[in-house]
Amino acid sequence: MAALSDNLFTLALLGHLTAVIAFAAAQVAPRRVAVPVPATVPAAAVPTMAAVSRRVAIGRVVGLGAVGAAAAAQAGSLVARAAAAGRVPWGNMYEFIVAVTLVGVLAWLVLAVRRPAVRPLGLYVAVCALVLLAAAGLHVYTPAGPLVPALQSVWLAVHVSAAAIASGLFLIGFVAAAALLLRARYERRGTPRSGDLRDTLAARLPATAVWRRLSFRMHAAGFLVWTFAVMAGAVWAEAAWGRFWGWDPKETWAFISWVVYAAYLHANATASVRATTAAWVAVVGWATMMFNLFAVNLVISGLHSYAGA
Repeated sequence: MAALSDNLFTLALLGHLTAVIAFAAAQVAPRRVAVPVPATVPAAAVPTMAAVSRRVAIGRVVGLGAVGAAAAAQAGSLVARAAAAGRVPWGNMYEFIVAVTLVGVLAWLVLAVRRPAVRPLGLYVAVCALVLLAAAGLHVYTPAGPLVPALQSVWLAVHVSAAAIASGLFLIGFVAAAALLLRARYERRGTPRSGDLRDTLAARLPATAVWRRLSFRMHAAGFLVWTFAVMAGAVWAEAAWGRFWGWDPKETWAFISWVVYAAYLHANATASVRATTAAWVAVVGWATMMFNLFAVNLVISGLHSYAGA
């Protein structure tokens, strides 16, 4: 089962890579056909708007299917790993990253089916999933096996699963905030610059209001789950170490993330704060999550060090 888990993980990587290529092909399709067309150019060589629309639609459908297949492979990888190890499959950093990206991808798939307007976000979701999974597979892979005694607790299923769900929701909120910043710059410039990658990426994104609502909803839901995860972690810490809070590096950075996301929610709900300012706070929040995940686990020593690679 461990080998099956690893093979499914590889398939998930290939699925997300396919999605990135498909979404990127749709993204770079020309926005409009220049007119008039020189007489020296054959008419058959000039793409019509219908052809461009088909190209975009096909790219997004293929990308959506590839992300769905990758999510299925990730879920299968976690299930097979659980069977091989005889425990919940998020007991170390590698498994946690797979679980976080799975939550984020599933959240986006549900949104993409229910709200086609957010489908252009697929490129960015697939890129984030691909980068995180590649980092997990290349740098923090851990063979399936039993956990150290300190992690053999029912709170592992409660605390860590809540943290994974919150992190997956924050991932989509972060991507939506980044899309808002790209689109806001595009709208502010008025005249897009040819060859500017940021303008090319922003051209097919809906208006900033779409991304502001999506980012707020993902962060609001993630904040509630993250709050529960921090509280559950405190209860587990009391049972394992005899105190609810000790300012361990991971505890400290979990609290820092909580404060930043609380600031984002407050900023987003304050009329005097610009949407782009709130979006930058969300980006900072995701940066604190990534620091907690990678730097605290791999560089800084603490009571949570055994949960690393």
